[in-house]
Amino acid sequence: MDLKSLIRDIPDFPKPGILFRDITTLLRDAAGLRHAIDSLADKLDGAGLNAEYIVGIESRGFIIGAALAYKLGIGFIPVRKPGKLPSLVHSVEYELEYGMDKLEVHQDALQPGSRVLIVDDLIATGGTACATAKLVQQIGCDLVGFGFIVELQDLAGRQNLPDVPIVTLVEY
Repeated sequence: MDLKSLIRDIPDFPKPGILFRDITTLLRDAAGLRHAIDSLADKLDGAGLNAEYIVGIESRGFIIGAALAYKLGIGFIPVRKPGKLPSLVHSVEYELEYGMDKLEVHQDALQPGSRVLIVDDLIATGGTACATAKLVQQIGCDLVGFGFIVELQDLAGRQNLPDVPIVTLVEY
């Protein structure tokens, strides 16, 4: 199946000069969504990562990550923006091109030594994925890899990530 045909291009979003790769059109297509999840699960399983948990990055990483966790029979942990989680959290600040941001995970969500796979819909510059990796590593987890549906290769995001397997389905 041609997943690229199900991903919509939106020029000048969120600002002029950016070509946004919108996966909501892929998500609405039942066969496309099933194919994307099944294909990503097969590639991740084939990589022998043996993850215990998928950590999904807010917000589209929740959709992809939860479906993958179900398919792989492992747990799902959400990483959220500040103020969204009701219990005590671990947090990490990271730099954006226009300032700082923060990500949080519940303190009781992961234990040191947990084998974690980080999942999001897309990797661009890798900033948010890198921050999520730092967050799980500061907890003492074993980061086993990353999974993304889309990779924007010109932005070289994978060069900003730790040296673990990175699995993608569609490259632009």
